[in-house]
Amino acid sequence: GKEVIIANAIIAVLTIGGQQLFSFFTFSCPCHVGQNLIYGLAFLGVPALILLIVGYALNNQTWRLVTGKRSPLQQKGTHNHLLQCKLTCFVLCSITGRALVAPVTWLAVTLINGSFYVCAVSEYVSMYYFGGNSNITASERRKILAAFPCSQLVPPELSRARDEVILLLRYQSQVAGWLLIAVVVITVFLSYCLASCFSPLSFLHFRYWTKYVHNEQELFDEAMDQHSRLYAMQHVRKFFGFAPGSENVKEIRIPSLREWQAISGLAFLKLVDEEHYDYSLLHDWALKDSVNEKYLKTDETR
Repeated sequence: GKEVIIANAIIAVLTIGGQQLFSFFTFSCPCHVGQNLIYGLAFLGVPALILLIVGYALNNQTWRLVTGKRSPLQQKGTHNHLLQCKLTCFVLCSITGRALVAPVTWLAVTLINGSFYVCAVSEYVSMYYFGGNSNITASERRKILAAFPCSQLVPPELSRARDEVILLLRYQSQVAGWLLIAVVVITVFLSYCLASCFSPLSFLHFRYWTKYVHNEQELFDEAMDQHSRLYAMQHVRKFFGFAPGSENVKEIRIPSLREWQAISGLAFLKLVDEEHYDYSLLHDWALKDSVNEKYLKTDETR
């Protein structure tokens, strides 16, 4: 929908801005044999990999897909394994598509910029640019080529060869960047076309379905917030003797030292029976019958 397109556009713009700042403040080619390739590929690949992982981590569908998959209840409830596998593959493809926006943008912009690519592969350029000088050994040639990204390290007599090499590498890098953009755009377009062709819904019915899912999720989140708040209110009331926001509180409960200790510390989900959990230490304490009933009168009026 429009929300997805807008979100992807924002991610792409932020990635472009981040790439420009990252390149300006941190990138400095070592101009040394054997180090250029590692340094250039690291700046190309590592940020893209990090952005991909962040894209997966920030997508709620990722956690919906993986959370509780090893639970015995989840395994018992899965009857149609083929349908489940198809649905999992579909959701995984959707998640991957969203997660790839930032790393692909990073790679494309970086390749169009050309600096990282020039640094990475300069030492592997053909010997044609040295005019057939047979007095230079292969190792010396690689050393000179590796220094080409740093103009101050290049001898004056090789400045023309350096300019030609840099232009060639920038041309290769920018062509690769535009080809990457073209491949991604075509792939996304064809994917949407195929998804629409095989959709069981008509155009307007599909729009209705997307609206319904969006509204259902919003209403469900609101109900979850209110339900969990009311449920937690019962436990807080039992511990303190009044609910937050209550007016004309006549008395308050005085928790014992043992009760304070019971609700403090680290807590994990605690299985109560086959269908229910305790969500917290306070929840666990509130479900117990034997509690201290010491109250203190208060003159508080509102």
